[in-house]
Amino acid sequence: MRADRLVKIMLLLQNHVKMTTRELADALEVSPRTILRDMDALSTSGIPVVAERGKTGGWRFMDHFHNQLSGMTLSDMKSLFILPSEKILADLGIETEGIDLRQKLLASMPGHTRNEARSYLEKIHIDTDTWKPAKEKLEAFQTVQQALWEDRKLNMVYEKADGTRTQRLVSPLGLVAKGGTWYLVAMSDEGDYRSFRISRIRQANMEPYTFVRPKNFSLAAYWKQSKAEFVRTLPAYEVQVLAHSSIISRMTFTDKFVQQVHTEKTTDQNTTEHEWTPVTLCFPNEQEAVSYILGFGDSIKLLHPEHLIETIVQQAKAVITRSSPYLCVKLPSVRMPPSVPRRGRR
Repeated sequence: MRADRLVKIMLLLQNHVKMTTRELADALEVSPRTILRDMDALSTSGIPVVAERGKTGGWRFMDHFHNQLSGMTLSDMKSLFILPSEKILADLGIETEGIDLRQKLLASMPGHTRNEARSYLEKIHIDTDTWKPAKEKLEAFQTVQQALWEDRKLNMVYEKADGTRTQRLVSPLGLVAKGGTWYLVAMSDEGDYRSFRISRIRQANMEPYTFVRPKNFSLAAYWKQSKAEFVRTLPAYEVQVLAHSSIISRMTFTDKFVQQVHTEKTTDQNTTEHEWTPVTLCFPNEQEAVSYILGFGDSIKLLHPEHLIETIVQQAKAVITRSSPYLCVKLPSVRMPPSVPRRGRR
């Protein structure tokens, strides 16, 4: 541990030029006395570190001591600074190593380039989490990683979205982080490639034997193709609605796989005060459509399909019944919204 801390002290001093004992202690989460002992150790080992007294004093290297990383431009260094988010590094167990890498890169650069690189690093931050990140349990993640690094087959119990569980024997080929969610890309004994959500792996055990990784397999190329195929095969459930002008901008920012297929402004025949917009929406299934439309309340009017109107009314009745069991509420009869000329897709 001490050797690792001494290296970190050297990196910090080279990056910051001068640091006080307290600043070093805070950065390394040790006591000032420990830093003083470490400085004695560095000096004894021949590292030219000196202490300056006074208000502007601190520890620094002697002017002749430097170490430059030759052969790399500032653009090269910038590309190396763009590391994944802290969450991804933490999931992989290398969060500390990622921070140390940046320190080492900065320490290896000449003074003027180091200042530019540090400024660049302070102005770029990568956050791959969604605004409402799901707290997934990655119980099998360590086992999956080890099997991946050692090219060992993996025997796992996988739970599908519907709750059914199956046992699978796969050859792990790679890990993909998509929006903070981890996926395992693996190959079956038949040579088929599949993607598995890590949080749905309920049990995982490494087999004692290894497998031969496909020579021409590209993880990035496979994932790109897999994403395109997934979107292409999504079920299409189209719905025509009238949306109030106040929610049009909000309808663009939706979760899951809701798509606006067609939008054109018009004015509701029965409303002279507010502007309404015909919108064609596409959902994976009927239940997704019901949940989405109910979420906008009276700011959205359903036009088609007609049977969905009755479904939404029944859902609304159920909500009232559960929320107000002792309150008698008389619901109005279902009235069809004003007809709007159907238009073809653009």
